[in-house]
Amino acid sequence: MKRHIFLSLASGVALAVGVFVLAAPAVLLASKGITSAAAAVWVREVGVLLVAVGISVFMVRHHNDSPTLRALLVGNLLVQLGLMPLEVLAYRDGIITELAGIVPNTLIHALLACGFGYYAWVMPRAQPA
Repeated sequence: MKRHIFLSLASGVALAVGVFVLAAPAVLLASKGITSAAAAVWVREVGVLLVAVGISVFMVRHHNDSPTLRALLVGNLLVQLGLMPLEVLAYRDGIITELAGIVPNTLIHALLACGFGYYAWVMPRAQPA
């Protein structure tokens, strides 16, 4: 898959999930077995961040190789790696009670991490002047 296609898909995922959790945080939380007004606030905050990430990734999807694009790819890789275990650990600890509520997110984080990592890795390194 070409990088711009991956980034377009990643952007679409971030925007779709971000808008969804902004509009209906209770629906997302219910799928995980959580009912909490406080959690809904934090889910909405994550929604804002996802929309911002989705827009950023969409805007750079056709950019040429550069240290700045690599930094964006690595940053997104770290976001995915950081988010991936959180729900798994919450399920283990009984905070999230519905396994079906974490499996899709965990898979998406793993796939996005692989994509961001791959495209950061294969990008030619800038030569020092």
